[in-house]
Order: sequence, then C-alpha cells, then structure tokens
Amino acid sequence: MSTPGGTSGDGAFPAGFDDLRLSRISVGEVSLRVRHGGSGPPLLLLHGYPETHLAWGLVAGELARTATVVAPDLRGYGDSSKPAAVPGHESYGKRAMAEDCIALMAGLGFDAFDVVGHDRGGRVAYRMALDHPEVVRRLTVLDVVPTGEVWARADARSALGYWHWAFLAQPSPIPERLIGRDPDFFFLDAEFGGAIRRFPPAAVADYVRCARDPATIAAMCEDYRAGATCDRRWDDEDRAAGRRITCPTQVLWAGRGALEAWYDTLAIWRDWADDVTGRAFDCGHFMVEERPLEALSAIQDFHVGSRSPTGPTASA
Repeated sequence: MSTPGGTSGDGAFPAGFDDLRLSRISVGEVSLRVRHGGSGPPLLLLHGYPETHLAWGLVAGELARTATVVAPDLRGYGDSSKPAAVPGHESYGKRAMAEDCIALMAGLGFDAFDVVGHDRGGRVAYRMALDHPEVVRRLTVLDVVPTGEVWARADARSALGYWHWAFLAQPSPIPERLIGRDPDFFFLDAEFGGAIRRFPPAAVADYVRCARDPATIAAMCEDYRAGATCDRRWDDEDRAAGRRITCPTQVLWAGRGALEAWYDTLAIWRDWADDVTGRAFDCGHFMVEERPLEALSAIQDFHVGSRSPTGPTASA
C-alpha cells in the first residue's frame, strides 16, 4: 500500500519528527504523501494553505509519543496527486478531501479517529465531522469559521484582509498565470506579511518547491474556487437542514488575526456544533509555527489527556 519516502533532512524539527515514516499511499483516485507513526489512539493532522504536512513538524514528533499521528498532504498540495478540475470544482471540494482522509485512515486500520485541522485543513476536518460523524471522535479546528459563514459575512474588511479568497477563486487561468510569474514572491512575501519566511527552513523549502509547480498553483486555485461554490453551498444546505457537528469540538484561533477582530468565534461555532470549547492564542494565523508549545499542549489536553485519567504527556 505504501512505499518509503525521505525525511525533512536538515534537523530543522524537534526529535521524533524524522522518525515518522514518509509514504505515498493510494486512496482511490488520488495518492497522498503521508507522514505517520507513533503509539496510541489515531490522530489525523490536516495542514492549511499554502503549506504541506511539514506544517506539523514542530509538534508531530511529540504528539507521536502518545498518539498514532497521520499527517498527509491534502489533495492538490505538496506531493499529493492533483486531480483534474471539474466545472463545479467538486474535485477540490472539502467533501472530496475529507473522503480521501477517511480512506487513508481506513487503509491504516482506523475506522474512527480524532482530527486536528488548520486553515483549509480545518475546513476539511469540520466537513468530515458533518458528513461522517461516525468516524470523527474529537475535532479541533485552528483559525477558521465555517466557509459559508465567511462568505455570508463578507464585507469591506474581508475584501481587503481575505483578498486572496476572491483572487484565487477567479476563473482559470487568471490567478494561475499571475502567480506563476513569481510564485516565491506571491507565497512568501505578498501573502501573510512574509510570516512564512520565518518558519523552519525544511518546511519553507518544501512549500517553495511545491508552489513552483504549475499543477500545485492550479490545484490551490481550485481549492479556493471550491470554497466559493460547492463548499459554501454544502455549508448552507447543512444549516438549512439543521445538521450539526456532534463530537466534542475545540476551536482555537489567532488573537492577532482576523477571527479575533471580526467574529465572535465561539458563538459562531456553537451554532454549528453541540459541544464547543476554545480560546485565542496570542499570535498570528500560523498558530502551530508561532506558538508550538501552546498548540502542542492544547492538542494533547483535548485529544490525549481526555482519554487518560493521568492526563497528557508533558511537552518538551
């Protein structure tokens, strides 16, 4: 099912991360680059835009002490497959990405598991919890509110602050050609105030290598086109039908970011889920990279500590 891969290679991450196996695993119409290993209950980690699974490099090794960690590149990202676009953008919708992840976990022997998702990965994670409540035991979403809520509440602030949502969702090949002229500038400088440049060098090198591939650029644009169309529609349909997230849900967000400034984040999520807790971190959007020990502690407490009366393993 899987073949060995390489490692991050330069010692940029804490001990344990490079001990996780790197594989390419088929999940049907796509194959995913996946880092996995550890001991304990299964924990699926889903990265966001414009990153890869290396976004978890600062915490995955420690999490693997008490959990079986599975961290894929989402379809279209990193070294995972880039399926063809379809007119309705469903091939990059969060429903398809969630189904990839369920097939991945089933292939590894896990029919139910915990999920942590940041950014686009958070959107995949909550879509999975809505569509397949039997597989998601506990859910953590990092720095997102539901996609339908973002579009419904769009205003002048979001038009400027979330400008890439509308830009990337423009018809092909408009954003692809513009980004393709200088992808390093677009992803490392034009977006997020240059924050990505400060992340571990192995991760940044991986992001840049992948983002220079025109197929990856096209896939990320399709991800955002899906967000503006089918993802939004599925959210609206769920709200109209009264479907809710039934598993315990932890919501964490950036205290220096858009969610803190624009939304009552917990109130929004309590309209979507039955059991919601959470708080803000004193950081920007990339919470795991900016506050790795705080992120690690929150994930351990909610996903590992909740399973044991002795509590989580202490973080390094």
